[in-house]
Amino acid sequence: MKLIIQIPCYNEAEALPVTLAALPRSVPGCDAVEWLVIDDGSRDDTAAVAQRLGVDHVVRHPLNRGLAAAFMTGLDTATRLGADVIVNTDADNQYDARDIAELVKPIIEGRAEFVIGARPIETTQHFSWVKRRLQKLGSRVVRIASRTNVADAPSGFRAMTHDVALRLNVFNAYTYTLETIIQAGRSNIRVISVPVRTNPDLRPSRLVKSSGNYVVRSLTTIVRIFATYRPMLLFWAMGSLLIATGLAAGIRFLVYFWSGEGGGHVQSVVFTALTMTLGFLLLVLGFLADLMATNRRLLERIEWRMRKLELSDQVHGASKAEGMDFAATPLPGHEEAS
Repeated sequence: MKLIIQIPCYNEAEALPVTLAALPRSVPGCDAVEWLVIDDGSRDDTAAVAQRLGVDHVVRHPLNRGLAAAFMTGLDTATRLGADVIVNTDADNQYDARDIAELVKPIIEGRAEFVIGARPIETTQHFSWVKRRLQKLGSRVVRIASRTNVADAPSGFRAMTHDVALRLNVFNAYTYTLETIIQAGRSNIRVISVPVRTNPDLRPSRLVKSSGNYVVRSLTTIVRIFATYRPMLLFWAMGSLLIATGLAAGIRFLVYFWSGEGGGHVQSVVFTALTMTLGFLLLVLGFLADLMATNRRLLERIEWRMRKLELSDQVHGASKAEGMDFAATPLPGHEEAS
């Protein structure tokens, strides 16, 4: 069984040596362990440092495309390199590499296909109070949307099988963590969490510019998740709220009307008509969005099958080429005369 540990990087020339020094070269249950660095358009010597420190595979983006794109490039490269299991970790040494064996263990034992490392969020000192609350909120939202029981959805420390890597698609340029769990859960992939340890912070997070920025991005991501994967729940909840508000305003008007004071509350009728119309429109939009989400799941299955066929063709093509080279090579003692 071949394990590839992938590390998305952006300007990590200083932190990468610390991270690589802790990575294992052997993991119980794996016959081979290889390292893969994805250099996401770094302006420093990240790629050169990785090669100098013995990284097996280095892939470079000519421009910075974001963490999610680097993550997906890593999965695509690892599957093409024949990885049976892929572990993703951060370049800033946030996660304790000694727990890689714990991430991989449920997959080797056949208990899971996708394993997420759950950090001790409440005791992690460099997490602010706001970030801890948002981390828990994000995990709760993902559990609802994915129908899984993941304890720490924003964690980037995760392991997955070759087949899971082929199934995943990420469209959010900001993060891959939440979306991939939802896709896995809705594809009936076995997802579990295991507790992992973290290391002291080497540097401030580049994804979180400020608490306000983190709040806005996190809430935007959460709304987008529901709009993409649970659209009927989102639109019907908003539509029902508007309809209920309109009904309340309408009842208020009727109360005044029956008491002979309806003339001064005509605005309530306008408000009732507006909110109930918008509410019914949102119900219709929720139904249409749910149909689109169903179509997206079908397209994801088609893409997964196409990826499997492409990899199969590559393997057969390489085997055929090796066979042709072997056939064309004269056996010892049977060289052609010159």
